Amino acid sequence: MHVSDKFLLFTVFFTSSFVIPPVIIHDGCYDIVWSADVKSFGEDGQNGQSGEAGQNNKNSDDLTLFADGSPLTLDLAGLDGEKGKDGQDGEAANCESQPVDVSYNLRAPSGGNGGNGGNGGDGGNGGSLTIYTTDINNLEQIYVNAAGGKGGESGLGGRGGKACQCNNSYWSLETCTGTPGDSDYRCTTREFRCQDGRQGSNGISGLKGRDGIVGKLTLINFDKPLEPDESAATVTMATLKKKGYLLSKNKWETRNGAMALFSPGSIIDNQYLALTERIERSFLLVWNAPQRFSKFANQKITLGLEEDQKIKVDIPDDLWIEATTQQRNNLTQFIIYNAIRAEDTTQLGNAKLSGSKSNLQLTLIDKGQQSDLIATKFKIIYRTTRSDARFRSVSDYITRYEGEIPEELVTLDGNKFIIQIGQLPIKPNDFQSGLGVEIKVLAFRSFAGYSAKQVITVKDILKPF
Repeated sequence: MHVSDKFLLFTVFFTSSFVIPPVIIHDGCYDIVWSADVKSFGEDGQNGQSGEAGQNNKNSDDLTLFADGSPLTLDLAGLDGEKGKDGQDGEAANCESQPVDVSYNLRAPSGGNGGNGGNGGDGGNGGSLTIYTTDINNLEQIYVNAAGGKGGESGLGGRGGKACQCNNSYWSLETCTGTPGDSDYRCTTREFRCQDGRQGSNGISGLKGRDGIVGKLTLINFDKPLEPDESAATVTMATLKKKGYLLSKNKWETRNGAMALFSPGSIIDNQYLALTERIERSFLLVWNAPQRFSKFANQKITLGLEEDQKIKVDIPDDLWIEATTQQRNNLTQFIIYNAIRAEDTTQLGNAKLSGSKSNLQLTLIDKGQQSDLIATKFKIIYRTTRSDARFRSVSDYITRYEGEIPEELVTLDGNKFIIQIGQLPIKPNDFQSGLGVEIKVLAFRSFAGYSAKQVITVKDILKPF
């Protein structure tokens, strides 16, 4: 095989990466070696800067007006977004003279990449238009342009810079050692390559800006400013009694055909919002209760205007009220006949045993002083022990009776309950003097649909009389 044949063979396997280990092929006294060393000459071109994004433009101001049939021209269009800046072109490579007969591979300089184009700015939204009028035909005299602004055009990508080319792509250098004709005479031929520079990539163009949204119409068939909704409120009883409260609700309907309402050529969203009804209902608290109002003045009541246009009243859990509602046109009167604080319904205390055997009585005092209004039923658990349980816990209690106390065995004297324990069906032996007793009274109290339970426990020693 000749040297030139070997050159062709290795050219097939040569790659642009130059990561090729040295290869030595012996043919008599000749060696061919591919060099792996690579050096650049010249200077790569700089990359172009990317273009800045175009500025988003502001939305048009909203407008509210009263239409009386006078001709009007309204410009509520959003402004167009700004164009994105173009990316800069990449710089061309600085092509210096290719070094000649060097003992290493060469790489020519590459061109710089083009910068990306900036995105276009978003267009501003068209302004919304609120019109008060009692005659929808008045809108025919109005020309409105509420178009959204156009999105800004995108910036173009910059062009890639030119690369440098090699003047000589391949060359070889031969070196020999020894004396021609001698056995130790040897020549080595090293082959080298120059790689062309890479052309700079073109930059990518930016994105077009978003178009602004077209403005919308709100139509109100009133000739005065519309008050906002207040369909619910939490108010003190003092306010409700003194001046009452007004609840309101605006009812809306979504309709199509807004563009046809205006002068020809108008631009506005074709779907619009129209007020169909404004509901107003007044609420007044009337105090006809015997209790002092000052005790309840700061209590808060929650009002809500329902779909059937009636006012729902929510009383807080800590308040028991007996009341009725009267409706007069658009006025709701809430008439209170009795009011009790829930905490006053479970104030039975000062429990005291007196008497003995069949005359054994338990007295309870209603410190809440509401027993003339509240219905009260009692249940009792009567247990005895041979121990004195007043000052320590005991475990030998025996239940002698458990059940409701008949109404005829309960006497109410003002705010004092007297319960005839001795008249219950309890064996006489369980009323013996000296027995320890635990009497647990469950009081069930109710009023105007409200209810509460209180447990009172009495521990004592039965007396002889």
